[in-house]
Amino acid sequence: MKLLLLNGPNLNLLGSREPQHYGDLTLTDIEIHLTDAAKKRNVELTCRQTNHEGVLIDEIQFANGTFDGVILNAGGYTHTSVALRDAIAATTIPVVEIHISNIQAREDFRHKSLIAPVCIGQISGFGSYSYYLGLDALINYIEEINKDNMISDNN
Repeated sequence: MKLLLLNGPNLNLLGSREPQHYGDLTLTDIEIHLTDAAKKRNVELTCRQTNHEGVLIDEIQFANGTFDGVILNAGGYTHTSVALRDAIAATTIPVVEIHISNIQAREDFRHKSLIAPVCIGQISGFGSYSYYLGLDALINYIEEINKDNMISDNN
């Protein structure tokens, strides 16, 4: 199984950016730990980060057919990008939306996710552990789909 971890704007500043909301781990720390966790489940994890909306869209489009699923922390684009939402909706790849902070406990403008309706699920508020929960949820989702497909193929 091949998964893509895709991080959006300002997540490259983790560890120094608003630690009261995002903790003190860097994005590199998270990527290293998550890659190790993925390997333990025989999963290849590719990690990418960009501050550019169009690059996020390109990555989602590229992931479709290349990866089995995407773990996406779209950062501020979660609440503003119709184009990112449309890119996810245009693909068949399962996407899990994650956030380090609890977006419902933050500013009002963060309460609405434009991408949540086109993702298989949303995880938020568990600090950097949200990434592990997203990884686990996505792997389990894909394994369940594959198991169901094998049962259907045998009938």
